[in-house]
Amino acid sequence: MKKRVKITNEEIKTFLGAEPIEFPKYATQIINLANQNAQGTRPAVVGQMSELIQEFTGRTLQEWEKWYLEQHPTAIEKATKKITEMIQNFKDVMDKIDEEMIQRWVRDLVIVKTFIGLRFQEAILSKMANILKIHYRLATPEEESKGIDGFIGNIPISIKPETYKNKKVLNESIDAKIVYYKKIKDGVVIDIEEVGELYNDE
Repeated sequence: MKKRVKITNEEIKTFLGAEPIEFPKYATQIINLANQNAQGTRPAVVGQMSELIQEFTGRTLQEWEKWYLEQHPTAIEKATKKITEMIQNFKDVMDKIDEEMIQRWVRDLVIVKTFIGLRFQEAILSKMANILKIHYRLATPEEESKGIDGFIGNIPISIKPETYKNKKVLNESIDAKIVYYKKIKDGVVIDIEEVGELYNDE
């Protein structure tokens, strides 16, 4: 007898009394993407599902559906409307997407974003230098081997992710001012606490 047995999602649905639902190829991926953009099934719209399922005292799928809709009678309709509107937005833009646009998107991803991901330290140094109205330069290979990414004026700077703060227990010694950064959806947030004395608040 096998020690490990796989139960597919479709089998789980069947075992729990759910009717099988078939969708055209790619449909669920598109609906899921639209939902991510529309935020149609966020707790504000459909409730906090992890909490609601704990409150539910019934046993069957039918009992759960009845109980849920009593708690949130308009949730399904609201979520559906949000997603439908986003799907329409997708339809409106589809006619505008041609091979030339796709090529620009691919180039931006493969060439530009890859380069920026590798070299964004220079953008951070440049931004700081611009604020301070002082020159900057990137570190030489020898300086990089010491943990230095560049210089603001004559001050060595090491650029580290925010998570590095928790790793300082490793006692890595870097003879430089540390600038911490955190990547966000539309850029990078930098923490300049260790070089704050360089800034002129005027």
